[in-house]
Amino acid sequence: MTNAWDFSGKVVLVTGVARVGQIGHAVALAFGRAGAKLVLCDRNAVEAAARAREFEAEGIEARPTAGDLTEPDIARLAVETAQRHFGRLDVVVNVAGGLTTYGPIAGTTAADFDREIAINLKTAFLVSQAAAPALAATRGVIINFASVAFFRPQDQMAVYAAAKSGVAAFTQSLALELRDTGVRVNAVAPGMVRTADNVASAGGTDVRWVEMRQITDGVLFLASDAADAITGHVLPITNGAL
Repeated sequence: MTNAWDFSGKVVLVTGVARVGQIGHAVALAFGRAGAKLVLCDRNAVEAAARAREFEAEGIEARPTAGDLTEPDIARLAVETAQRHFGRLDVVVNVAGGLTTYGPIAGTTAADFDREIAINLKTAFLVSQAAAPALAATRGVIINFASVAFFRPQDQMAVYAAAKSGVAAFTQSLALELRDTGVRVNAVAPGMVRTADNVASAGGTDVRWVEMRQITDGVLFLASDAADAITGHVLPITNGAL
């Protein structure tokens, strides 16, 4: 169960939270229901504020921050929001990203490539860079979002696989870099998560769906003291679709 872990007194920054029913929203809500105070970051300021109000109505302390996380100043602002409002930062979950480029590389532009790398890898880099000093003070945790594409590349997804493989390699290297500060760095690598968008795009094909609860349970486990010896790990959450 998601609430098997207690994050009371912890401050958690989650990126990519705007859309209800998507992974970032679900991860933030799971941490909030487990007792955490939240900083919610998304490029959509209106929806980030709406999510904060939604969580506050449920008794979860939450502060929104908005902007393009491919910009260093926005990543720093998110971390500063946590420190200003809550006085600390314990967990960062870099959910922001996604699949925007699908098709053969012959039809893929340099701009397509740059965008895919930016939203998936650059955002994780900038937020982690900004957060590392604050996390060192609390012996905190960074959790990145890679993809099953790291383990099982697929046709028509070369650019996305490259971006998410970069996230996985970044996670493993950063874990080594930060281990002496007490900061743990891990990633989850989901398969096909059952969301309304994904079900529609699957078009009735046979899919080994990963449920949202399975994603949030994996993230909360890696952030918890139960995983205090785990760092540099990329955890596949695929329901066997490897």
